[in-house]
Formats: sequence, C-alpha cells, structure tokens
Amino acid sequence: MVWLKQFFALGSGMGRGLLHWCLNWWRIVHLGAVILVLAVSPSSYRRERWPMLALHIYQATAPVLLWFTALSALFGVVLIRIVVVTATGLGLSQYAVEMVVRVLVLELIPLAAALFVALRCCIGQAGEILTLRRQGAFEQLQAEGKDALHWLVLPRALAGIFSVLTLVAVSSLVALLLGYINIYGFSPWAIDAYTHLVGRVFSPEVTLIFVFKTFFFALIVALVPLASSLYDPVDPGQRASTELQLLLRLFLALLLIQMVSLLGNYS
Repeated sequence: MVWLKQFFALGSGMGRGLLHWCLNWWRIVHLGAVILVLAVSPSSYRRERWPMLALHIYQATAPVLLWFTALSALFGVVLIRIVVVTATGLGLSQYAVEMVVRVLVLELIPLAAALFVALRCCIGQAGEILTLRRQGAFEQLQAEGKDALHWLVLPRALAGIFSVLTLVAVSSLVALLLGYINIYGFSPWAIDAYTHLVGRVFSPEVTLIFVFKTFFFALIVALVPLASSLYDPVDPGQRASTELQLLLRLFLALLLIQMVSLLGNYS
C-alpha cells in the first residue's frame, strides 16, 4: 500500500507540473497574440506614445548594435577563413561561398543575435516590469484609465523585436561583405559571380524560412521574459527559481525554432 501511495503522489506531482508547464506556455502564446494585435493597431502609435516607444527602441538597439556587429565580424572572419582554407584543401573551393552563407548567415547570426538581445536587453526589461508591478504602476495606470499593456509592455516588446531584426540584418550584410573580401579580395570583377552564388543559396524557400525564423526568434526573446515578469510570483524569495525557469523556457523555444528551420532547409 505504501508503494501505491507513493506512485499516486508521484503521478499527482507530475500532473501538476505538466499543468503548470502548459499554463505558462499558454500565457506566453496569449501575450504574443495580444502584442501582435496591439502592434498592428494604429491606436498604439498615437503622438503621446511615440516618445516612450522611440526611447525603448533606441535603448534596446543603439548600445548593442556596434558591439554585436564588431563581435560577429571578428567571429565571422575566423570562421570564413577556416571554411575557405578547408574547402580549398579538399578541392571544394567552388562550394566555399555556399558553406559560408549557410553556416554563418543562415544559422549562426540569427541565433547569436537572439541570445545576445535576450541576455543584454530583454531580461533587463522583464526586471523593469517586475519592479513596476511591485511599485503598483499597473494599478495606477488603470486608475488613470490607461492600458498598462499599451504603455508599459508593448514598447518593450517592440524594442526587443526591433533590436533582434536590426542586429541580424546589419550583421548578415557585414558577413556577406567579409565573405566576398576573404574569397575574392578587393577586386570588383567577382561581384556578379558572388551575388549569383549567394542568390542560389537564398532560394525562395530558404529565404522564407530565414525570415520566419528570425521573426520568431525576435518574438520569443521579447515575449518570454515579459510573460515571466507579468505572470510569475513577485515574491523576491522565489525569483531565483523563476529566473532559471525563464532561461529554460527561452532556450527550449529557441532550440525548437532552430530545429524546425534546419528540417525545413535540409530535409
């Protein structure tokens, strides 16, 4: 009888854990749907909201753009050189451009940008939301007849999304430029051949997968920390476990998106 009670207790604990896990992801999905609706609503961009939105976008993008571009360029030069030398040594130099574009631009830069923005910006924004909850800012806005999601959450979510998209776009262009210089030097005569090779990699299907992957990376790193700060306990004593759960959700979601994109590109 003792083992039977233990079995039922274990099953009950697993059931509660699964229910809590499903509830957390439902909250993230629901918050994402609300944020997307607000993002396409013209009322979200009224004149009185523009300064706050612009401030958050600037704070989330400008301080990290130069650093991330420089770091990705440095890492890109090393990776491009390794790929080019290896491909040349194996007699596969004609595939060097395709390997560089697929490995660096399609796979590494979007994932690195998402992780960089999440750790540098979005988790900090979630801490700001949690502090505002403790200070009663949400209740104060509701008493003034204002929507807290419009004024506090939406600007931070859009800032995180914009930051990831900007970092990926700029770093991808820099990586393509570095790839050309490492393979062909500074000669302008290979531009047509290089753009043809890059265009062959970016087929319509691959381009669509790349765009959707980058967008969902940006959406995940913006929403998961904000959802945690909105719905998880405010008690400081529980924040350590909550932050670990936040990081776990974030990495699992990014890993799932990356796996789906790999299946779409190479299956």
